[in-house]
Amino acid sequence: MDVAMNDMAGGCPVHGTGATRSLLGRTNKDWWPDMLAIDVLTPNGASNPLGDDFDYAEAFNALDYTALKADLTALMTDSQPWWPADYGHYGPFFIRMAWHAAGTYRTADGRGGANSGQQRFAPLDSWPDNGNLDKARRLLWPIKQKYGNHISWADLFILAGNVAIESMGGPVFGFGGGRADVFEPERDIYWGSEDKWVNQGVQTRIDPAKGFETIEGPLAAIQMGLIYVNPEGPGGNPHDDAGMARDMRETFRRMAMNDEEVVALTAGGHTFGKAHGNGDASLLGAAPSGGDLAALGFGWVSSHESGGIGEHTVTSGIEGAWTNTPDRWSENYFRLLLDYEYELVKSPAGANQWQPINQREEDMAPAAWDPGIKVPTMMTTADMQLKRDPEYRRISERFRHDHAAFKDAFARAWFKLTHRDMGPKVRYLGPEVPAEDLIWQDPVPAGTMPSDADVAAVKQKIAGSGLTVSQLIKTAWASASTYRKSDHRGGANGARVALAPQKDWDVNEPAMLARVIGTLDALRGSMSLADAIVLGGVVALEKAIADAGLSVAVPFTGGRGDATQDQTDVESFDWLEPEADAFRNYVGKKKLAVKTEEMMLDRASLLGLSAPEMTVLIGGLRVLGANHGERGHGHFTRRSGVLTNDFFVNLLGMTDVWKAAEGSNDEEFIATDRKGGHETWRATRADLVFGSNSELRAIAEIYAQKGSEEKFARDFVKAWTKVMNADRFDLTYARYHG
Repeated sequence: MDVAMNDMAGGCPVHGTGATRSLLGRTNKDWWPDMLAIDVLTPNGASNPLGDDFDYAEAFNALDYTALKADLTALMTDSQPWWPADYGHYGPFFIRMAWHAAGTYRTADGRGGANSGQQRFAPLDSWPDNGNLDKARRLLWPIKQKYGNHISWADLFILAGNVAIESMGGPVFGFGGGRADVFEPERDIYWGSEDKWVNQGVQTRIDPAKGFETIEGPLAAIQMGLIYVNPEGPGGNPHDDAGMARDMRETFRRMAMNDEEVVALTAGGHTFGKAHGNGDASLLGAAPSGGDLAALGFGWVSSHESGGIGEHTVTSGIEGAWTNTPDRWSENYFRLLLDYEYELVKSPAGANQWQPINQREEDMAPAAWDPGIKVPTMMTTADMQLKRDPEYRRISERFRHDHAAFKDAFARAWFKLTHRDMGPKVRYLGPEVPAEDLIWQDPVPAGTMPSDADVAAVKQKIAGSGLTVSQLIKTAWASASTYRKSDHRGGANGARVALAPQKDWDVNEPAMLARVIGTLDALRGSMSLADAIVLGGVVALEKAIADAGLSVAVPFTGGRGDATQDQTDVESFDWLEPEADAFRNYVGKKKLAVKTEEMMLDRASLLGLSAPEMTVLIGGLRVLGANHGERGHGHFTRRSGVLTNDFFVNLLGMTDVWKAAEGSNDEEFIATDRKGGHETWRATRADLVFGSNSELRAIAEIYAQKGSEEKFARDFVKAWTKVMNADRFDLTYARYHG
């Protein structure tokens, strides 16, 4: 959709050339150094102004949903003089807002998306691709103000998009609420390393001529400040058809969309509304996060004589409507695209776009500011690939001749676009949640809560099975630690660790995993395999704690279900495979883009762990023998399989000298005794950082102190249980579906 022009010369992202980047790349402070540093008041994370006791799901369930939708419908045609509605209808504007809120989602780490209302904050509020969407949020404010805490901004963005489609006669598949707002920019998202916004001078993230065969992970946009692609073409080149189609496939693939979904979304979204480039782009003012105080966050104000509103709005620089019916759903997009030949022209703002040759008057669009005036329609370079790329063309032809199939495909793709980051369907709230289970929702059949007697019986069988503490801990961790708080995917529920692709991941030691799961499966009785895997971890921990001479209970909550292979989207789960897992001291064969210890922080963040929780888990997993394979790095104990604080005690002692192992590229380290000179331990960067980093060392010292053995065990069990139960939405959301 609209992407703003910018005249700043560009920097270049880091690609797979052997160089490393910082975990977060460019931050808000880099882009807007004068931004007020509110985070000085929240050094330990954001505080919620609604209070810790506020329950958004409960508040949403009390919402007058029908009244809200009626108010949103009325808003669509309530044009305001400070930002007039094109064609007298805000629907296309709100579709773009919802699309851009959701479209930042990427499958690689599950971050981005509409889940938390991030479009309100930098950098998203000031991305060039989000130009003028600050006005959409201002238009919605009276409704948000009216309904208050019963509707989050995050939900309102998506619902407004749905209502917009419905109000113009378009198809929708449904809506699920439940997205709770956050109140600051999310701090753990890497958006890119470029130091300039998108324009022709910024290096495109895919450029085979320069060795960039794919987008740098985990990114899902072709340049900084874009949702997906540059609509003018790769690097602004409108003649690179192969590159444009490639960019579209790769960027949409990274948000879990296939070719049919790309065509349906592009055509459906561009059936409505127009792009804006009817003015001089150089007259645009600062983005919301870079504007002066008096602007009150109202961005991109033009110094054009009209103020850059209505007829003279500049957003993307591209100008015009895609169809002759921009304020209602129609079959015209494919007809106009496929029936006309197009020529390259320049918009008034200087952007490359394509215009139909010898267009009939009845196929022209009404002027957005005067329906009595007819103006040519247009297509972007991205649109042109739907007729120029052979596979996209095949789908386009099919949709043109089967409008019912197009409507269904668009409605489903829009629902997926706007709900992909919400996790399992049990988290969806409201009267318009579709009954159909969709494979991208990672469905898991309902489990049965095992009785105390069943739990005790299976525990006894596991204890006598011959499986070691190390094997049971590794298997439980492999199952549960796939969870991502970003999009609520993964976790132990469903026992997908026993299915492709997870059963074959190198990090999971497939041969060992198969033996353990085979044993557990044979002795679990009526208990689900998912429960048995987690219970195996409980048995192992109880033994490790007892062998340490401690008495600490290990909780277990059953009731998980078992997913089938048919309920598992293998390609989608491929993205969850870790390139590194510091908790198992694992680093794959692929050269990492960031330092090992930063990958550790990234993974801990996705698990929703605090620094102390990460620290205690690493220390415990090391002595329990959870390392990948037989790797002894970080195994700082002579009591393997016993839950002790030995990792911290031996790391922080001054009896050893550490040096990088020759040829390890500073990834492997060897300790030698200061007196005797003999080798004592080996370690990775993910081990030594708990001694080298002052903040992590401060936490490690707590656990290394004499008398802290029981505290260490209790804290480990608490953090372990948090990971094991992270995905138990079947329990935590049950009361909202009464």
